[in-house]
Amino acid sequence: MNIRTTVIGGISLLLLVSCSQRRSQQNESPEREYPVMVVEKQDAELQSVYPVTLRGKEDAEIKPRVSGYIDKVYIDEGAYVKKGQALFSVNSPTSEHDLASAKAALETAEANLNTARLDVDRIRPLADKNIVSTVQLETYENAYKASQASKSEAEVALKAAQATTGWTTVTSPIEGVVGSIPYRSGNMVTGATTLTTISNVETVYAYFSINEKAFSALLSTLEGNSMGEKIGNIPEATLTLADGTVYPEKGKVSTISGIVNQATGSVNLRVAFPNEQGVLRSGASGKVSIPRKVGNVFVIPQKSTFAQQDKIVLYKVVNDSTVQSIVQVDPLPDGKNYVVTQGLEEGDRIVLDGIATLRNAQKIKIKEER
Repeated sequence: MNIRTTVIGGISLLLLVSCSQRRSQQNESPEREYPVMVVEKQDAELQSVYPVTLRGKEDAEIKPRVSGYIDKVYIDEGAYVKKGQALFSVNSPTSEHDLASAKAALETAEANLNTARLDVDRIRPLADKNIVSTVQLETYENAYKASQASKSEAEVALKAAQATTGWTTVTSPIEGVVGSIPYRSGNMVTGATTLTTISNVETVYAYFSINEKAFSALLSTLEGNSMGEKIGNIPEATLTLADGTVYPEKGKVSTISGIVNQATGSVNLRVAFPNEQGVLRSGASGKVSIPRKVGNVFVIPQKSTFAQQDKIVLYKVVNDSTVQSIVQVDPLPDGKNYVVTQGLEEGDRIVLDGIATLRNAQKIKIKEER
């Protein structure tokens, strides 16, 4: 029994010595060093990104000018058509009826005019010989003039009916690409029916809006004395399509609306992109990026910050202790750095890496300053 107690006591003593040695070794392990950077003001280039909707230079809704049934469809979706090219044929019984009625009305007017002329020719000699009164002659002459007017009116009505009948062939008012065709042969259509859309996409416009404050900030960075000069100095824009593809051609802001939308507080802008290859289509969506130069700002790595609720936070070093600081930032196009617009001062030191292991007011060992 005494031997067993002695053995157990010896083992316990060894364990205590071992734990003590481990704690001693841990305490003697070197303290972690944190890289630090001294912030200095510099110039940088930001990218302002806006969602856009693409529209062709001309977008024409094609609607029939007569009601009826579609007889033929001469084109297909996505086809390129010329101005004046036939697109649809509409069978319009009403137009044909109106044309026949107009022709009949003109024939009647011509017959009445001939009769009136004969009456005048018959009565005039009699009136000259005082066989009939001049009043009777004037009556026939007035009837002749009325018949002339009726004939002219009938001729105008016939031309209008002929034009309406010509509208049964629907042609393209512009040159461009055919959109979707929801109605085919046999469908009933009216003047309110949109048969298709023709888009001139030689040049494509990207429309977007920015708020009034951002618009003022943009103008303040541009050279020029007038609005036109400032628009001309806006840097070229890059278009990124909905699938993430970057369009190879650069665009230029061509117009800015002169009125601020009071409901949204925004200003509408339009960027023109050349589209000789026909890659861009009207109705598509994407994003435009416009570079914006800023001066006297601090540029810091994104890895030196962390998000706390809706704020961006970093660790500043004061003496040898960390202090949390909230900053306002804009991301740089490289996706790795921030431009700090508020929250830092010249000469501040910030922790560059390892911030996940830090806490506020923690004393640290500085690895280096750069």
